Amino acid sequence: MAQTFGACSQVARQLSRKLEDKLHNKKNIMKIILLRDKGVHRSVQISRRVLAVSAGLAFLCGAVFIGALSLYATSDAVDAEVVAEWQQKLIEQREEVETLQRKSQLQSAAVGRQLASMQARLLRMEAIGAHMADAADLQGNEFDFTTPPAQGGPVAGQQKAMDWVDLGSEIDELSSQLKRRELELSMLDQVLVNEEITNTSEVRGRPVTWGWMSSPFGQRVDPISGKNAWHSGVDFAGREGSDVIAVASGVVTFAGQRYGYGKLVEISHSNGYVTRYAHHKSLLVETGEVVKKGEVIGTMGSSGRSTGPHVHFEVLKNGRTVDPARYVSAR
Repeated sequence: MAQTFGACSQVARQLSRKLEDKLHNKKNIMKIILLRDKGVHRSVQISRRVLAVSAGLAFLCGAVFIGALSLYATSDAVDAEVVAEWQQKLIEQREEVETLQRKSQLQSAAVGRQLASMQARLLRMEAIGAHMADAADLQGNEFDFTTPPAQGGPVAGQQKAMDWVDLGSEIDELSSQLKRRELELSMLDQVLVNEEITNTSEVRGRPVTWGWMSSPFGQRVDPISGKNAWHSGVDFAGREGSDVIAVASGVVTFAGQRYGYGKLVEISHSNGYVTRYAHHKSLLVETGEVVKKGEVIGTMGSSGRSTGPHVHFEVLKNGRTVDPARYVSAR
């Protein structure tokens, strides 16, 4: 606006100079006659220089007024356009912010789901690892799955926070590694379980925790009749009420009273093996119950055809009795 005023002033000064130059060649005095009613008149003399200056000033004022109006109208239009442009930019920026917020929320939700899945896999791996450590008879301070592994070291270089892209890639890679490790641990655990089943279902060991072998398998002099008779098992004498244990894992197929055996426990194992434990004082298992190797199944007694507290132990292979001595010594 100041520039417009300056331009108008310059034009007015130029016009005033031209008018003054034209009037300078004539007389410097100009007479103006004023007429009234009834023919009366009056004359006024004005200097031509004054008249020229007055005309220039009038023209200058008009030019300034017209320029101001034009500038005002133009400034209003410019201001309206600028405001509209900024409003549009604000709307676009608001939409961009909302889009970024939605993307951030979706990424956070996806990362949360991945972390939940990884946490579930980690818990399963910890359970498998603990089971394997127990099966392998590892000490608690040798390999503890419930505590994070010890690690550390000096920091090399400048540290910086990970961006979303790097973080997502790391999580995907870690998830893949967890899947592979979970599968490997599951397979290894299955191998150990199968090996444990094989080992525990194999008939071997003594049926008592305390005692000694008092009668072998085969022909012997019967302790009650005094005649030669066939003995289908081995006897382990000991203290009355001491523990009688299963020599292998299996299913109890009989637990009760049987003629000659007294209180008897019969356990069926894999590969066609059956073991019998007779003359108990009391039974601690029932028919149909699953027992593990080394589990207490009763207490030593003298029920049935017996001369004192002992355990009559038999081993059957495919329905035929075999000498238990080699299974006892195989422990």
